[in-house]
Amino acid sequence: MRVRVLGCSGSIARDCKTTSFLVDQDVLIDAGTGVGDLTREDMLRVQDVFLTHSHLDHVACLPLMVDTIAAARAGQPLRVHALPATIAALRQHLFNDLIWPDFTRLPSAESPLVTFHPLEPGATRQVQGRTIEALPAEHSVPAVGYAVRGPNADAPWWVFSGDTERNPAFWQRINQMPVAALVIETAFSNRERDLAQLSCHLSPEVLADELDQIRAASRYPIYITHTKPAETETIMREIAQFDQVRPPRSEVAHDIRWLVAGHVFEL
Repeated sequence: MRVRVLGCSGSIARDCKTTSFLVDQDVLIDAGTGVGDLTREDMLRVQDVFLTHSHLDHVACLPLMVDTIAAARAGQPLRVHALPATIAALRQHLFNDLIWPDFTRLPSAESPLVTFHPLEPGATRQVQGRTIEALPAEHSVPAVGYAVRGPNADAPWWVFSGDTERNPAFWQRINQMPVAALVIETAFSNRERDLAQLSCHLSPEVLADELDQIRAASRYPIYITHTKPAETETIMREIAQFDQVRPPRSEVAHDIRWLVAGHVFEL
């Protein structure tokens, strides 16, 4: 299984694209502006999109991608998997014939270009032999993260937190999994910790507390995503200083890296 990072920034700027991951050739996890780097042929190969939540930086390219591939997808709808609340938001605010055409009814209600498939935290979907599990998240709108595993039942999981704040249920679940890599958001620096908490995002000092919930026997690389371009250097410096600003857990040595667009996970 291969996971390609299309976008992982908390906002847009030159070389900064918002959240989207391409699993092999046919599954997207989120549909932020990183999707815009795919060719039309790449987009045509995508069969399923799994959304973490309804915020624009995670869904912005979904309607544009559907429009790009519409002529070639008649009778082959793009399957969009998401929480019921996320689906309701997309129907009301995006695919509403005001902001964008309602592709759930075009070219006809019987043969739409998009179909919605609700899921809940803990739900799993089988997609071409891979298992995709929705993980709990704590955000300002209903949200999930995702864990993805290849066809081998013993294969380790690629895990994405989605947008989240403190989240004990998330750690409880992934501590039951063999994890190959964890992608976790840290959207704000410590000086903006109050804003991070208000908007239900992580700051480095809260991330440090969260990582303490990883069971001591687990070792896997941790990739930081969703940093704002103006804050990235500060956030990563503060993360690197964990042991200097808080009592260390000497039995745990985290391998923490900054995630960049174009990175490929081979699992």
